[in-house]
Amino acid sequence: MIQRIKTPKKTYLSSYYISKSSTDADAHESLYSIEFLNTLKFTGIPNHELTLKVGCAIMLIRNISQANGLCNGTRLIVTQLCSNIIEARIISGSNICEKAYIPRIIMSMQNTKWPFIMCRKQFPIRLSYAMTINKSQGQTLDLVGLHLPRPVFSHGQLYVALSRVTSSEGLKILILDNNGKSTNKTRNVVHREIF
Repeated sequence: MIQRIKTPKKTYLSSYYISKSSTDADAHESLYSIEFLNTLKFTGIPNHELTLKVGCAIMLIRNISQANGLCNGTRLIVTQLCSNIIEARIISGSNICEKAYIPRIIMSMQNTKWPFIMCRKQFPIRLSYAMTINKSQGQTLDLVGLHLPRPVFSHGQLYVALSRVTSSEGLKILILDNNGKSTNKTRNVVHREIF
């Protein structure tokens, strides 16, 4: 999707350090090279290399300022790319159309398989041309394309996905069966004991 945007791209690289609160932090710094640390990917943490263009859709993955509507899951459109800050316009939530300034922040990765606590300084965002059903909760969208390669797996999940769109004309669904062929039926999970 980002290749379809005609504006120039800008790539942001993160910076790292191993937390001094890690046991044997000095030994770990000499054992793991920066090149190796750059390849590590963590859930909920942006990658080392982040390529953006003015006009691309992004989503915050951290709470920055709840009072200004900058919460985990807030979607924005990039309006300006600077060296240490990104200017964007909010497109979801209660602060729609307001300008926001997103700084680089330090995020730490704990409870991983690695024997150290690594800290990464990067913008707390991801490109947002698609999102999980859970991440879409609370959003109101004009157009929704729902891709179901397998049935939903928890109570209420299908309802959340279908209720994000403002009208039935704005909803398109692709359901695949077990053989990967398109179908028009899916299973809904309902726990009747809840009612």
